Amino acid sequence: MIVLEQVNKWFGRYHALIDVSENVSKGELVVICGPSGSGKSTLLRTVNRLESIQSGRILIDGQDIYAPGLDINRFRSYIGFVFQQFNLFPHLTALENCTLAPMRVHGLTRSAATKRAMELLERVGLGDKAGAFPAELSGGQQQRVAIARALAMQPPLMLFDEPTSALDPEMVSEVLLVMRDLAHAGMTMVCVTHEMGFAREVADRILFMDAGRVLERASPAEFFQRPQHPRAQQFLADIRTPFAPIDAGKGT
Repeated sequence: MIVLEQVNKWFGRYHALIDVSENVSKGELVVICGPSGSGKSTLLRTVNRLESIQSGRILIDGQDIYAPGLDINRFRSYIGFVFQQFNLFPHLTALENCTLAPMRVHGLTRSAATKRAMELLERVGLGDKAGAFPAELSGGQQQRVAIARALAMQPPLMLFDEPTSALDPEMVSEVLLVMRDLAHAGMTMVCVTHEMGFAREVADRILFMDAGRVLERASPAEFFQRPQHPRAQQFLADIRTPFAPIDAGKGT
């Protein structure tokens, strides 16, 4: 579904992505993890051209997404993207946020779009909030509406940038179940996250990035139990022991 070939991205003099080459199979759920500033979100954003690249190629289902003449708006309509900041329309209800694009872009009738949206809102635990506006919802609720909105377009590819970062803990498992169901149905998903429990639970494969490079690619079991790259080993060690012990001999 996704092929990246020697992808490079600069922000001015800063080399954000360095010769990234990777394949993501159809139906695969890939988690990208690594320290802040490693290039995870930048890589994700190049896949739907929210960020441009300076060299290399990115193919989505065989289509070069930087080919001249590509209808970028049509292309993006088939890629779901869930942002950290939710990006809901503040003047629309949760239901209207989920029905607008299917009606405007895909031509669904209002009744068909409403039926689909309500099913998705129920799946993310917000069926009773269909008539609420974003300002009336918590951050976690807004993120779940954003996920339902992306799924309402029935995209063959979903990109998640920290999808559980604003979710209440009891809601995380419900979202993971939805994502797992989508993966079993054949949807390709790529998720950037700092949550290692999420990665261990959901991923088919993990990519570890640092300083703009993919340094390790492995199954969750291999990554968490036997990381190969020294930087990945240090990353996991820092997560497991985030605070240095206090030396009692030095007082507080």
